[in-house]
Amino acid sequence: MDDYREARLTAADRVMLDYVIKLTLQPAAVTRGDLDELRAAGFDDAAIHHVVQITALFAYYNRVVDGLGGAAEPEW
Repeated sequence: MDDYREARLTAADRVMLDYVIKLTLQPAAVTRGDLDELRAAGFDDAAIHHVVQITALFAYYNRVVDGLGGAAEPEW
């Protein structure tokens, strides 16, 4: 799949991925309302925490790889 918005997903998965995109591209724009939408879709606080942690880790890892020129191991 190229675009999750075209995939057959549950409503909860779609809400979660919309949140992940917002957190990734506009983290300062995330509001309590976004968390309320996740809760309304069935995510409890632990699940929301996991979503945030996984999203943040992927952002971190991607920046490490990009910062090293995309190489798995730097050529030092």
